[in-house]
Amino acid sequence: MSTHHCFEYSYELSCSTEQHHRAELSEMNYSSISHVKLLPSGRPQTIVKTCKPTTHVMFLKTHKTASSTILNILFRFSEKHNLTVALPHNNDVHLGYPQFFKASFVEEFNTIGRNFSIMCNHLRFKAAEVKRVMPADTFYFSILRHPASLLESSYVYYKSAAPAFRRSKNVNEFLSSPWHYYNLTERHWNIYAKNHMWFDFGYDNNAVYDEIYVQSVIQDIEHNFDLILIADYFDESMILLKNILCWDLDDVVYFKLNARSLDSVQTMSPESKEKTKEWCALDWELYKHFNNTFWNTIQERMDLKTFYKEVDLLQKRQKELMEICLLEETVGNKIKDKHMKPFQSGYAKIMGYMLKEGLDNETLNICDKMAVPELQYTAHMYSWQFPEKKKKSIHVR
Repeated sequence: MSTHHCFEYSYELSCSTEQHHRAELSEMNYSSISHVKLLPSGRPQTIVKTCKPTTHVMFLKTHKTASSTILNILFRFSEKHNLTVALPHNNDVHLGYPQFFKASFVEEFNTIGRNFSIMCNHLRFKAAEVKRVMPADTFYFSILRHPASLLESSYVYYKSAAPAFRRSKNVNEFLSSPWHYYNLTERHWNIYAKNHMWFDFGYDNNAVYDEIYVQSVIQDIEHNFDLILIADYFDESMILLKNILCWDLDDVVYFKLNARSLDSVQTMSPESKEKTKEWCALDWELYKHFNNTFWNTIQERMDLKTFYKEVDLLQKRQKELMEICLLEETVGNKIKDKHMKPFQSGYAKIMGYMLKEGLDNETLNICDKMAVPELQYTAHMYSWQFPEKKKKSIHVR
C-alpha cells in the first residue's frame, strides 16, 4: 500500500493535508531516524526508549477497513509478549457478531475474568460488556475507511450475503437507486449495505440522520476510544499507533491481508462516490470527523519530519521482508497449502501468499506469522492459548 499518492476516494481535506506534509519533506533524506536504526540484518533496534510498551489493547475490528492486517499485527505482538487474547469461544471465529458483544462470547471468560490483554476479533461494540473482559487501563482503538471505497469493497465481498446487493448488477446500479434494492425488513444481512461502520460501533445503521444524534454518537465514540485510525492512510496509521503504544517498528510492519485482486474491484462512477455520502451519511460524518482528529493527533504528538521518516522506514522494512519471505502473491484458489489459503467470499478474489522455500526456522516462523490468513491465525492462537481444548475447525474454499 503506497502512501505517496492520495487514496482515490480520500476526503479532500486529508488528501490536501498529506500533500502539504509531503511537499515540506520532498527534499529530505529519509535514510536515518533519530531514535531508531537498522541493524545489518535489517532489524530495527531501539536505542532510546523512555516509555513502556502498552500491553492492554482492545481493537474494534471494523469490516473491510484493513482490519485483518491489524489483527495479524496484534496476534504477533501477543505471541511475542506471551499475552492472553480474548478469543471467540468454541469453534467461533467472531465474538458473537453481528449480535451485540457479550463477555460470555470469550473463551474461558468465567475462569480468566478481567485478565485478558488483547481483544481484536470481530464484534459489535458494547462498552459495558467489553469492560467486563478488559482491564481498566486498556487502550481502545479502531479504524475507519472512506465510505465510498468501503461500500464498493463490501458490495463485492458480501454480494451473495446482502439481499440489497444480490438484487443489483453492480455497485453503480445499486447506488443509482438504493431504496429500490434495500428493504428495511431485511435488517440482518443488509447491515453490509448501509452505514456498516456505524453498525460495528454499536449504533443503528438505519437511523434517520439528525445532527444532534450524530454529534452525540461521535462524542460517545470519543469517550470510549483513545484513537481512531484511517485505513486510507494505513502506513501513517501504523506509525502513529506504534508511537502512542511505545511499540517497535517490527511490531507494526505488515503484509496486506484479505486484499482483493484488482480484477474484482469495481470502478465507481463519480456520481456513485457522491451518492455514497448521502446513502451512508452516518458513516460519512464519522469519517470526516475522525479523519480530522487523526491528522490533528499526528501533528500534536510528533514532529512531521520525524514522522514521515518513520513512515518511509516502515515501507523500507516491509519491502525488505517481502523480498526475504515471499515467493508470490496470488489469488487464493491457486494456493494449495490450506494453512496459507485465504477464505473467499462473494465475488471477491482474495489474495494470499506463497512463502519461499529453504528459509531457516527462525525466518520461516516470522514470515509465516506475517502471511497467514486471519481464520488460520485465530485457530492457531486458540490452540496455543488452550492446548487442552478441541482445535477450531477452519473451512476455506
